[in-house]
Amino acid sequence: MPEWTIGAVLDAIADVVPDRLMTVCGDRRSTFAETAERTSRLASFLSRQGFGVHRPREELDRWECGQDRVALIMYNDLYPDMVIACLKARVVPVNVNHHYSPREVHELLDYLRPRGIIYHRSLGNRFAEVLPPAGADVLVSIEDGSSAPRLPGAVSLDDAVSQGDTDYLPGSPDDLIMMCTGGTTGRPRGVLWRQSDMYVASMTGADHASVDEIHQKVRNEGRPWFAVSPLMHAAGMWTAFSAVLNGLTVVLYDDRDGFEAKSVWKTAEREKVGMLTMVGDAYASPLVAELQRGSYDLSSLSAIGTGGAATNPKYKRALMECLPKITVIDGYGSSESGNAGFGHSRCGTVSDTFALRPGGAVVSADRSRFLHPGEPEIGWVARTGRIPLGYFDDPEATERTFPEIAGQRVVIPGDRASLEKDGTIRLYGRDSQVVNTGGEKVFAEEVEEVLRAHPGVADALVVGRPSERWGQEVVALVARHPGADVDDTALRAVCMSQLARFKTPKAFLFVDEVRRLGNGKPDYRWAKQAASQQIPNSTVLEGPYDS
Repeated sequence: MPEWTIGAVLDAIADVVPDRLMTVCGDRRSTFAETAERTSRLASFLSRQGFGVHRPREELDRWECGQDRVALIMYNDLYPDMVIACLKARVVPVNVNHHYSPREVHELLDYLRPRGIIYHRSLGNRFAEVLPPAGADVLVSIEDGSSAPRLPGAVSLDDAVSQGDTDYLPGSPDDLIMMCTGGTTGRPRGVLWRQSDMYVASMTGADHASVDEIHQKVRNEGRPWFAVSPLMHAAGMWTAFSAVLNGLTVVLYDDRDGFEAKSVWKTAEREKVGMLTMVGDAYASPLVAELQRGSYDLSSLSAIGTGGAATNPKYKRALMECLPKITVIDGYGSSESGNAGFGHSRCGTVSDTFALRPGGAVVSADRSRFLHPGEPEIGWVARTGRIPLGYFDDPEATERTFPEIAGQRVVIPGDRASLEKDGTIRLYGRDSQVVNTGGEKVFAEEVEEVLRAHPGVADALVVGRPSERWGQEVVALVARHPGADVDDTALRAVCMSQLARFKTPKAFLFVDEVRRLGNGKPDYRWAKQAASQQIPNSTVLEGPYDS
């Protein structure tokens, strides 16, 4: 079966349903035909600037990149178009988190060494002191309503598109997409995916026998999908591409002014979306609160997907109470593993395990073998088959995260899990967040889930901090709902009623807000720093008990 490039799939869809809407974002509505032409013209523009492949894939190690890279510093508007245009030009699109500080963006670009930057105009103004980075000789500015001047030497997207034509040289399935990890615990790394592997593993694509197969698949139009989460992160981008590469319209949340729950539900109502995707508690909490106080016609909505960060069962139940006919779909995955598994909650019943997608597995704690269903060991989530090549410019991390087990190359992104008798996986959390206290291992996410389930708790993070007695001790940072009457005694009691004594936090720090990154993922670097020192607006409450 032949492998496909993402640009070729888009063009095939545009051939058969040219006038169908592909993307909606704010006031911009683009058809498949308009997007196919826009991406081809921008690809032509980049190719005329000499962008492309300089060393073929077969000459490179897994962590090497022989193509020019273009950093995308963007809101959601036109994000899919810019990714596809880069791929058509045989250029590597790279996501850059626009919630980073200028210093963090500078450090990331110094690592990525992009030759081009595509940015929304207001973001160019925000990062003007670090743009363009050394070596970047093409800057493309996208209008976003800002009155800020373009960066010196930048060309507008409209001008770049007008300078190109619709002819472009076909790319290769080997051409790369780079996904930068979220950086929740350290410096982001660039994960190198062959575009064909990402299409199959994370965008619900396939190795189509012919273009007729694509045409047949997309002729019937389904309900639009709504990607509420940012496309600059893997979960949002994969949602959007899973829709459009199957011929569906995708509504992109207009994130220029930040997140607003009322705007989400108004958009879902107006566009009659069938599927909405979000990122964990940071999105679920305000969305549930708005549903409970507002009134919306969401009769078209049949599913809500959540991924990228954990969603507490109390929010899943609340969504199903407000919208009884929906299914809540928990997606499990990472920048390294792709969309690796799903859990389905419906009719008030919350799923607590994940069914694995093709290639999904659990390997033993010593990484020597694959576990069989029902084995009691807590091992590592792994995936075989269509997985990334490695980490850009990092051979050591590539060898560690993408080893060979039983003759198969696997990716082990760092999540601990067991394999249930029915073949589903039970997640325990990221190994980097395991607290070793008195010789016992505590999975932070397990404790967080118990704390967040308390009706008075708005959010919580759990980390370890140094302890003379225990080596490390478990500490919880807790944000209360406004007016909630909850203290350390109540939280200690609920933890001890559901968890082993050693897992109960030794200290509770009550903070005004638990910090999260722009994609809704927890900011554990902040949490660890806060746990190790007194911070403003916090109360440290030590309990007189042992583990």
